[in-house]
Amino acid sequence: MELLLIRHGESEADLLGVHEGRADFPLTELGHNQAAKLAGYLSATLKPDIILASPLKRALQTAQILQDAAGCELLTDELLMEWNNGVLAGIPFEVAATRYPLPEGGRPPYVAIECGESDLEFRFRAEVFLQKVIHEFGDLDRVAVVSHGGMISNLIQAYLKLPTVNEFIFPTGDTGFHRLEDRNGNKVVRLLNSQVHLL
Repeated sequence: MELLLIRHGESEADLLGVHEGRADFPLTELGHNQAAKLAGYLSATLKPDIILASPLKRALQTAQILQDAAGCELLTDELLMEWNNGVLAGIPFEVAATRYPLPEGGRPPYVAIECGESDLEFRFRAEVFLQKVIHEFGDLDRVAVVSHGGMISNLIQAYLKLPTVNEFIFPTGDTGFHRLEDRNGNKVVRLLNSQVHLL
């Protein structure tokens, strides 16, 4: 089975300078264009058998554009939502820095942000989703997952069986995608954060 981990296109939050996370902003016009280019590229070269998407607008809109081009089934899954950033959702970065400053040394991974989730809870959600995909869709050739930067980084860490607490981050640009393959139990990383469709 091959996994395509895809980040959504540019959202309105990117232009407003606010924390996004669980704040539910739609794609911008540029975001729609990015998603259309992604959809055209993937439907011609790496057509998925199914698309699994976060229900948050920016990811779901990206997934729907891909679905229109690829002509496959689209399912949403709340496990794919971005980090639950609680009190930070939707507020400007400068306001958050003053109102909810990070403790010195950062927040311990087991401590949840107010009204949100901890880093450990976030990683566990990625582990649960990955196991769900393996057991429910493992007979398919290619599964596209449309989600968010933080969740995608956690999914890659889970896929590679990295320690739950580690120093690795796998960034993803707007509509960037990662291509991972499970070949008889061997984990193959074919692409990381490809944005070839935007060139």
